[in-house]
Amino acid sequence: MSTLYLVATPIGNLEDISARALRILGEVALIAAEDTRHTGKLLAHFKIKTRQTSYYDHNEKSKLSKVLDTLVNGDVALVSDAGSPGLNDPGYLLIRAALEAGHTVSPIPGPSAAIAALTVSGLPTDSFLYLGYLPRKTSERRRAIQQVAELAYTLIWLESPHRLSAALADLASELPDRQIAVAGELTKLYEQVFRGSVEEAVAHFEQQPARGEYTLVLSGKIESDETWADAEVLSAIQQHLNDGASPSSAARQIAKRSGWPRSKVYDQITELQSKKAAQEKSA
Repeated sequence: MSTLYLVATPIGNLEDISARALRILGEVALIAAEDTRHTGKLLAHFKIKTRQTSYYDHNEKSKLSKVLDTLVNGDVALVSDAGSPGLNDPGYLLIRAALEAGHTVSPIPGPSAAIAALTVSGLPTDSFLYLGYLPRKTSERRRAIQQVAELAYTLIWLESPHRLSAALADLASELPDRQIAVAGELTKLYEQVFRGSVEEAVAHFEQQPARGEYTLVLSGKIESDETWADAEVLSAIQQHLNDGASPSSAARQIAKRSGWPRSKVYDQITELQSKKAAQEKSA
């Protein structure tokens, strides 16, 4: 049986492709590429003349049989536009189908934006969670952030340039004091890595226009030596509100000192305000 090779390609600098990847791309019967024009430039640069077929999100089901037919008689390489195929790129259906048909599926490892950003972030790398792209809508994005806010892992997301500011604003709303690395244009001429708090990142990118795709690497939750009891949190809420603080500001400041998640403190504030409004209405 022939082999489906999952070939990692450069995320920016063409020199990052491996000698083994170049050999495989030159030897296979077919290259299934996310964008044949993009991959064509890579192949032309290295004088590789292997036949290509497009294989992307909107045609992967219709192209599946063609690629599997080729695999019957020869090896196939799957590539994405950049990095390792199958990570936020088409490939899962083909990989599953090839395995079920009895073919060997073999990785040709290489560049990965997520791993590259993690290693230069300055944040812990011993345990991390890769989460792909953040949701597009604000409500869904905030919910996604809240779902992982309590995890101790370093968190990794991908983000597009036109949604970067909104994503950072939502992270700042939920986790303003967390440390973050925002990596863009990795391995390219204008490579940049911002490191600081989430709130500092918001301010930085208000002045610095987003360029290219970004990888966000966020520190995980650090367990507090002492978490406040419910009564302490309620007392602090009352004090902050009496001092004229907004619910959002109160939640942020109390969360920072109490070891409670900001979202849970905010829920307590909302509940307290609802009870107060009900009492005033009944009176």
